[in-house]
Amino acid sequence: QVQLVESGGGLVQPGGSLRVSCVASGFTCSHYHMSWVREAPGKGLEWVSTINGRDDRRHYYHTVEGRFTISRDNAKNTLYLQMDSLKPEDTALYYCARVRIDGSYYRTNEYDGWGQGTQVTVSS
Repeated sequence: QVQLVESGGGLVQPGGSLRVSCVASGFTCSHYHMSWVREAPGKGLEWVSTINGRDDRRHYYHTVEGRFTISRDNAKNTLYLQMDSLKPEDTALYYCARVRIDGSYYRTNEYDGWGQGTQVTVSS
């Protein structure tokens, strides 16, 4: 059974940093493309970043590239998102998600595992 449990969200001032984590169980996350997807109030799901399962290649949405870093600890079966230079528009519920084996990482309807989300609020 696929389980994804996020943690590490919170309130941070603009310009600050935060690292969110996602512990995976029921599967080996290095065998899949794994992503962070966010949902801001009143908006739909927005893909943020993906790390490839095969070659660790990383992909970022253009609004976070250069500020966010996705990584994975295979020994801990855990996914991370380091967020620096945070902006108020980064405020959202951040989900860890597994891309379907035959899916495309940039299509959020092609995911087959989701966590419950962790709230990130950027405000002074």
